[in-house]
Amino acid sequence: MSQQQSSATGAKQVDGRIPVTLLTGFLGSGKTTLLNDVLAHPAMAGTAVIVNEFGAIPVDHDLVQTGRETYLRTSTGCLCCTATSDIRASLYELDQAVSAGSVPSVSRVVIETTGLADPAPIVNSLIAGGAPALGLRDHVVARRYRLASVVTAFDALEGLPTLERFMEGWKQLAFADHIVLTKTDQPHLARNWAGELEHLNPAATLHDRHAPGFDLMQLFGTGSYALEGKAEDVAGWLAMERLALLHDHAHDTDRHGQIEAVSLTHDVPLDRRSLDVFLKVVTSNIDSGLLRMKGLFAVSDDPERPIVAHAVQHRLYPLTQLDRWPNGDRQSRVVLIGQDMPIRQIRELFAALAPRPRKGFGWGSGRDA
Repeated sequence: MSQQQSSATGAKQVDGRIPVTLLTGFLGSGKTTLLNDVLAHPAMAGTAVIVNEFGAIPVDHDLVQTGRETYLRTSTGCLCCTATSDIRASLYELDQAVSAGSVPSVSRVVIETTGLADPAPIVNSLIAGGAPALGLRDHVVARRYRLASVVTAFDALEGLPTLERFMEGWKQLAFADHIVLTKTDQPHLARNWAGELEHLNPAATLHDRHAPGFDLMQLFGTGSYALEGKAEDVAGWLAMERLALLHDHAHDTDRHGQIEAVSLTHDVPLDRRSLDVFLKVVTSNIDSGLLRMKGLFAVSDDPERPIVAHAVQHRLYPLTQLDRWPNGDRQSRVVLIGQDMPIRQIRELFAALAPRPRKGFGWGSGRDA
């Protein structure tokens, strides 16, 4: 696996279409942090952002720090089969907004996927010979946009155990042109990552997010995404996705296989101490089944400055506080994603935060799916 800058996409020529970069990586791998760094870079002016989220209540888009002139759209839906139509719809809406002059011209698009996303449907929707065009909208998207590269964030702390449990993590790495190691700033995580990951994608360029000289712009090529050099499985996965488009099934925006999302809200500010108890309980319990948590919370002692909480499995990261709410919605909201979570107990504990927290909540003996 090359650790030097190479042709980002392996394309032999560049056309006039707007390049699209797919930013992926498993739950908690640091995609949004990386995206915020990208958007703050002067060379990324004119970038439009599409955030694909899992769960009925979007949270990720509130944590993306965009400028006033940055186009930001949130897309949700069944991860296994509506990604193709949803991403194309988002790009078509962007094209129409630019044509109408309601947003500034766009020089690049970054699509941040949910951590559970399989890259195959999105890649299929943006490459020649992928998912068939189903109407004028899809033809417009094909003429205006091209997939330039796939960038995958990989969590040096939790990444390897994740690969043992979730196929999505393997596929996100296999499709990548660039793999960005995150959370490597801890000394005990130093290891031969190129050797660890090379068998998954020998063609990918490996980057250490915390290494001296790391250059964000290395992640953004000017060519078109190519399958050359990728593992043979990649072409097979793309073919399987094209076949899957022929079959309908029921959709649930809060479920992906055995993994589900719990979306919770409160309309009133919460007591900070009670919030701390809730966060510690749901992240520290060994049987919680939690994979990822993201939330914004209004607290009673400073309701105009929301608290931001992140957790990856049982690791609750230090809370931060924004200077202001990212939009007019001052509702506390949190999404928990996991497997076999005790949903009833989580809902009861969250409900007890306002207006008067109650004591004595635990996980109980049963699970409520």
